[in-house]
This record gives sequence, C-alpha cells and structure tokens, in this order.
Amino acid sequence: MSEKKKLEAYYGLPEEVSFCTKCVMSNQRPTSTVEFKHTKDSRKTTMNFDEQGVCDACRTAEIKDNIDWGMREEELVKLLDKYRKNDGSYDCLVPGSGGKDSAYQAHVLKYKYNMNPLTVTWPPILYTDYGLKNWKNWLDSGFDNISFYRNGKVMKLLTKLSIENLLHPFQTFILGQKNLAPKIAAQHGINLIFYGENEAEYGNPLADNMTSLRDKSYFSFEHLDEIFLAGVSIKELMEKYDVRLSDLMAYLPPKAEELEKANIEVHYLGYYLKWTPQEVYYYAVENTGFKARPHRTQGTFSKYSGIDDKIDDLHFYTTFIKFGIGRATYDASQEIRNRHLTREEGQALVSRFDGEFPDRYFNDVMEYIGMESEYFHELCDKFRSPHLWGKDEEGNWKLRHNVAGKGLED
Repeated sequence: MSEKKKLEAYYGLPEEVSFCTKCVMSNQRPTSTVEFKHTKDSRKTTMNFDEQGVCDACRTAEIKDNIDWGMREEELVKLLDKYRKNDGSYDCLVPGSGGKDSAYQAHVLKYKYNMNPLTVTWPPILYTDYGLKNWKNWLDSGFDNISFYRNGKVMKLLTKLSIENLLHPFQTFILGQKNLAPKIAAQHGINLIFYGENEAEYGNPLADNMTSLRDKSYFSFEHLDEIFLAGVSIKELMEKYDVRLSDLMAYLPPKAEELEKANIEVHYLGYYLKWTPQEVYYYAVENTGFKARPHRTQGTFSKYSGIDDKIDDLHFYTTFIKFGIGRATYDASQEIRNRHLTREEGQALVSRFDGEFPDRYFNDVMEYIGMESEYFHELCDKFRSPHLWGKDEEGNWKLRHNVAGKGLED
C-alpha cells in the first residue's frame, strides 16, 4: 500500500482528492452542515462527481440552461395567488440580513408580485459597519422586520465551543438561523416561507422546490438527548457550562406538534426565477440601497457576498483548513457556472486568494469569544486532515493537491 493510501482522511472525506473538470471545486466539499463532537467522526457526505468528473453543481447549472423560465414563473404566480392575503396581514416570510439575496427576494415578492412579506433577521454575530447599514437600507426600502437578538452570553460560548470542538465558527449560528423562520412564521400565522437559491446550486443534494414543515425530518424536536450544539450535548451544556435549556431554545427546532398545526411550506425563489448572483447584486443596489464592501473580501476576489458578519471571513478560512476549500474556490466555481469566468481564470484566482488569512477582523473575533490567537492557530493545525495537508522543505503547511496542479504531491 502506498504512503498516500495510508494517510488518514478526517470528516468522512474521500481519500483521493480530485477536482471538477468544469469548475474549480474539489470532491472534498461537504454537503451536510451536521457536525458531531469528534473531529474524525463528523459523518459528512461530499458532493458527487459523475463519470466525466463533473460535479453536481455544474450539472445543475446545465439543467438551468434548459428550463422554461416563463413556465416556472407561471408556477410562482399560481403559488402566490394561493397564499396572497387581502386583509393587510403578512402572507409570506423572508429570512435575511439585508444582503443582496434577501434584499432581492423581499423586494421582488412585494413590488413585482404584490405579496406582503414579513422579513425576519437572525443578526450577525459581529456586524460589520457596512453590513448593518445594508440591513437598515433594506428595511427603509419598504419592509417590516423582526430582528431576533439571542442571548449574547450564550452566543459567545457556543461560538467559542464551535471553534474548539469543530473548527466551525458558524455551526450554532447556522442552526439558529435555520430554525428561526418556521418559529416566527408559526407565531404570525404565515404559511409560506421563501429562501433564495436552491441548495443544489452549490452541490448539495438536489432539493425540491417545496418542503413541507409537516415533514418531521425537516425540523424536529423529537430527541433532545441526541442533539449536539457546538459539538457538545444539550445535557453537557446544561451541566458543565451552567446553561439553561431556555437559553438554548433559540438554536433548537420547533416541536413537531407545533409544525403540525402551522401547516407551513418552504419554497426556493431560485426554483421559479433564474438566479444569477451578479444580476441579483445589481438589482439590490438599484432597489434597496445595497452597497458592496469598501474593500476586497480577504480569501477571495469579490466584494458583495457574505459581508455583514466579521466572523464570515474566518469561517471560510476554517473550511480551507478542514477541506482544502477556501472562499475563492466557492466564488470562482459559481462564476464559472454562470459563464462569468473561464476555468483557467478560476484556477488563477484560487491560487492567488484561497487560504488568505483574514486578519482584518481576526483580533475582533478573538476578543469577542475570549480566545488567544495562538490557541486558534494550534486548533487549525489539529484540524488539518493528513490526506490534505503536508509540510514543505521549509516546514510550512501546504496542500498536497490543488486545482492548479501545484500542490505538495502534484
């Protein structure tokens, strides 16, 4: 058996590293956000590559080219006619923070299709100044909003534990963000929730255009003892960290009986309307006052995606550490699928920006969670999977394989 075969692959990742022949994504990209306590037992699944070496996301992009979008819009109109209310009450819910996607969703639904959306915000952990301004501009362009600011002490603890146990700064944040919308919808008698892009756009399993929240597999509160937050069981959080169950409820899914009564459906607007990130960005700029970042996002070449939270940049750095996939890989792959970049241009951008350390807000994040920077870097080394990383002759960490063919073992 060769030395390469002996190298351990963490997180259930494929031992052999390969790259999509159309975009620049690797087969190490996880499709599940479910994380467990032990770093080598995260039980992740990764995106599929077909016999031609093409990833799921690129195949989905090809399907989009052959969709009759006029017919899809007719489906959307029928759906909206079914749920539209004429008594002044909210008839749909749009979760978001005022980024380009949620700004586009809410504005199109209200001002093109005459819906009355309630917008709901699970706020960033650490707002950027421009992110906060975009959120305010979004609401000032014509929307009611509920912003749920969770227990700050618990958010800090869970963020720190998520980094220590999973090297995933956003793990608990994402869970709370996902579970907030159905809770608010149920409270306000809203039966329709709209998200933006279908998850299949990024290589997750092809999602249907609709999910019923009556399906207990989507959101459930059935087995509390089996739920982990930040890699820690609910029981341990309560006993070891003196956290009350009431402090954790914001992160947990609604109870099944609540969903049964609510009769809520979740739809992706990107299923009905062709979703092109650059065009969505321009629409948000023109109609909701959205403004791009005043500087390039560290780790990539763009300025307008995921810019409201200071921790966002660090999150993508940790994906680079764990999976060898940084923010430039995600951005370039999407731009290639939308024919705004060639694969060769994407390779060059990934080589230049992927894995760039996000030092602009790093100290702010460490101060917020009470972690020493040296300890964070030690954690990064602990979470590097041996099959992805090695050291060069000078003792510096380097990917064994990269999309440009310039890795340690390429």
